[in-house]
Amino acid sequence: MIPESIGKLRNMERLYLGLNAFSGIIPPSIGNLSFLTELDLGANRLEGTIPSNLSSYKKLLYLDLNGNNLKGSIPKDIFQLTSLSILLDLSQNNLSGLLPQEIGNLKILEYLDLLENRLSGELPSSFSSCISLQTLNLSKNFFHGSMPEALSSLRGLEYVNLSRNNFSGSIPTYLQKMDFRYLDLSYNNFEGEVSFKGVFANTSMVSIIGNRRLCGGIAELHLPKCTTSASKRRTRKLSAGVVVAISMSSIVVGLALVSFLLFYCCKKRNTNKQLDTISTKSVEKISYGRLFKATEGFSLENLIGTVRNLNLRGGFRSFMAECDALRNIRHRNLVKIITSCSSIDFQGNDFKALVYDFMPNGSLDSWLHSIHQVLDLAQRINILNDVACALDYLHCYCGNVVVHCDLKPSNILLDSDMVAHVGDFGLAKILSLKGVPNANNKSSSVFRGTIGYAPPEYGLGSEVSTSRDIYSYGILLLEMMTGKKLVDPMFEEGLTLHSYARNALADGSVLEILDPLLLNEDVDEKGLISLVEIGVQCSSGLHKIEWILGLLFKSSSQ
Repeated sequence: MIPESIGKLRNMERLYLGLNAFSGIIPPSIGNLSFLTELDLGANRLEGTIPSNLSSYKKLLYLDLNGNNLKGSIPKDIFQLTSLSILLDLSQNNLSGLLPQEIGNLKILEYLDLLENRLSGELPSSFSSCISLQTLNLSKNFFHGSMPEALSSLRGLEYVNLSRNNFSGSIPTYLQKMDFRYLDLSYNNFEGEVSFKGVFANTSMVSIIGNRRLCGGIAELHLPKCTTSASKRRTRKLSAGVVVAISMSSIVVGLALVSFLLFYCCKKRNTNKQLDTISTKSVEKISYGRLFKATEGFSLENLIGTVRNLNLRGGFRSFMAECDALRNIRHRNLVKIITSCSSIDFQGNDFKALVYDFMPNGSLDSWLHSIHQVLDLAQRINILNDVACALDYLHCYCGNVVVHCDLKPSNILLDSDMVAHVGDFGLAKILSLKGVPNANNKSSSVFRGTIGYAPPEYGLGSEVSTSRDIYSYGILLLEMMTGKKLVDPMFEEGLTLHSYARNALADGSVLEILDPLLLNEDVDEKGLISLVEIGVQCSSGLHKIEWILGLLFKSSSQ
């Protein structure tokens, strides 16, 4: 249980108790922590109601209570927290009742998630005041009525999920004018004609399945054609002469259309070879079905990289982080996005994927710890250079300061020329945007990354910084030089890869800890030792990427 005495920590600014097994109620005394900016109690076993005394949180930016067993209505105090800007996540509880008009007070909130509760009623018109909203998830509740016109004023909305409710009426025409990245209206009671425009023109950006009375739309939506009683009456009154004339016209138009299609197909075959030169803006987004087929049902044999379950806590935000990090960065040593998929799978679950350039040589991890593939010293140094260049770009030259936060061998992919490309930006942090200092460093005290590749102090709530990647790079370098996995049975009772290499440097036994594949008659022993020194110093957090690059280039030229 969370003790009542927690209310005595009145100067606390951030409280993260998520992903534990806390049970019982949320103690009312938690309302005494008036200086809180971030509160995360998600993914526990908390029950009872949400305390009604949270109005003292005048500085709160982030509130996450998802994945508990909270019940009752959402206190109006929650909607008085006008400082909420990053996130309000009350998903996967047993909350009930209506959404009050006070929700309009959340004018600067960007992310609202009420997924999988028992909320009901119509959506309040005051939603129009939530002008900063980018993500809205109301899926799996009991909301009903038509979609309010109020949503049309939320021009910043990018991701909207209203699936599995009881919404009815026609799909509002204003939706086709909004710049959505994904819109899910599936499994409701919508009816009438579906637009051909905007988000409805791309099946990878919209889902409307499970609405049996919809018609029209693009062919890929597989909806019946729309018909009206008036058109049927007019059809019955047509004279035989008119029918013959229409039939003849249809034949002529049909022949012309077939001729055009034959010409187009022939021309398309001749231009297929030019597809690689098309800009990414013109690349069609791929469907779930095509990905499923191309990967043979997402077989593990075809897995290179990372798969995330969007239903798990943080899964969707991780996907969004990767999209944000990769949106405006381009470098020869970073993975290149070809296209994307934002759809649903065959069971109706959310499915999102980024499609990258294929890397025929797989991950660095598969080379380092394989008996069938071997990397020589020159290849390892080239890979280290490639990764250092990628970090140099992310930290210094991409316009923003981007910290990868999960650098490790399985996230480094090798192309056909064994050039390394850093991938998987799902945990990346953008520390600063142009003109906006510390723009995305708001929840940095949450542990991010893979244990062993992250500095120990990050488990104690240290701020994310570029030194995080430098530490990971040092561990990566030592792993490449020793051939030792971080989970090697020898690393126990406080012995780590870092301390293992540091001790070898101290007692002059570096050559004894190196991967035997690197030792031969022509090897430069001083060069190998200097590489280990770089790894140890990096994993001590002593240097920046520019220093590393200088030493690496010096080592590779020796």
